[in-house]
Amino acid sequence: MTTVDDRTPGSQQDDPAPHLGAVGAPTVAEVSGPSRLAEPGEAISAEELQLAARNHGIPLEALRYDVTPAGLHYLLTHYDIPELDPATHALTVGGAVDRPLTVSLAELRERPRVTHRVTLECAGNGRALLDPRPVSQPWLVEAVGNAEWTGTPLAPLLREAGLDPDAVDVVFTGADHGVERGVEQDYQRGLPVADALREEVLLAYEMNGAPLLPQHGAPLRLIVPGWYGMAHVKWLHSVEVRTEPFEGYQNAVAYRLRRDADDPGVPVTRIEPRALVRPPGFPDFMSRRRVLRPGPCTLDGRAWSGHAPIVAVEVTTDGGTSWTPAELDAAQGGDFAWRRWRHEWTATPGRYVLSARATDASGRTQPVEQPWNRGGFANNLVQRVEVVVPAE
Repeated sequence: MTTVDDRTPGSQQDDPAPHLGAVGAPTVAEVSGPSRLAEPGEAISAEELQLAARNHGIPLEALRYDVTPAGLHYLLTHYDIPELDPATHALTVGGAVDRPLTVSLAELRERPRVTHRVTLECAGNGRALLDPRPVSQPWLVEAVGNAEWTGTPLAPLLREAGLDPDAVDVVFTGADHGVERGVEQDYQRGLPVADALREEVLLAYEMNGAPLLPQHGAPLRLIVPGWYGMAHVKWLHSVEVRTEPFEGYQNAVAYRLRRDADDPGVPVTRIEPRALVRPPGFPDFMSRRRVLRPGPCTLDGRAWSGHAPIVAVEVTTDGGTSWTPAELDAAQGGDFAWRRWRHEWTATPGRYVLSARATDASGRTQPVEQPWNRGGFANNLVQRVEVVVPAE
């Protein structure tokens, strides 16, 4: 992979009179800088703010919805939103198969139709809370949403194509194209064959009962329940079966848990358990610190995991000194949808830090101290909600 120095990509701080035209023109790789960690005390940069303006999280008050409205669902777009025509869009299935296929969107709609309620979370959720902070999309805790995705299962299509007995990975290619850390690429992600053949994996063309919006992958996207959002390839146009492990950028370089730049790391896959508190009371405009009137209060929120169903949520109102079991509502929407929890609390005047932590059926529990990794991935450290209860 080609990288450049640690200057801000596109900056001219060492070249006050840049060349124009072909003479001295940069390469594509030079448009994009290497990954790096923020220096101690370094503020969020204008480039990170630019990313944050394009990509948004769920407003935490929207945790009240069982199904997240499309406009409130978190959004991450790596490159540009491509311009695609649903009338002519087609999906190809090829590579190590017996019978390559080309299927139009209309033909996909004629196949068996299913709907799954699935919680999606960005793998980088919580990145901006780490120290040192990886310089990238500066997520806090809001990169999540829970939607109903409608489409047709992928597995029957793969079986119709006839997988090579030596097939290892299935590669999914979107129509979004860009350059990242010096590598020009279409957005591509690979799944092991066993994961691609899970019956709940969908070729989705609707979200919450309506056609996909452009920013959510219209006209066709992949839904991989239980996995972080990087696996849910948007603007999908190609599925390729391979007999060798996929070594594309988004698998082999990005989305890996590594301690340092030389660590090959391990791949990011399934969503770690997390619970979020729906902030009570009302907020200060700048700090989002909450103000809550004294008296009885129902604290609530959502919890989810990509490994196994949520079985317990605990709540603290004293910053983690003590934890109390919360009540779980009945599960709605299946194993891959978030679950509501609630806890009755009587607020008295003072300052509080509220948190919740989730445990799933596999025994995984959210940490109160977060292990660090260079990319800021799978950071499921418990949320902290500061609340002020004023004297009456």
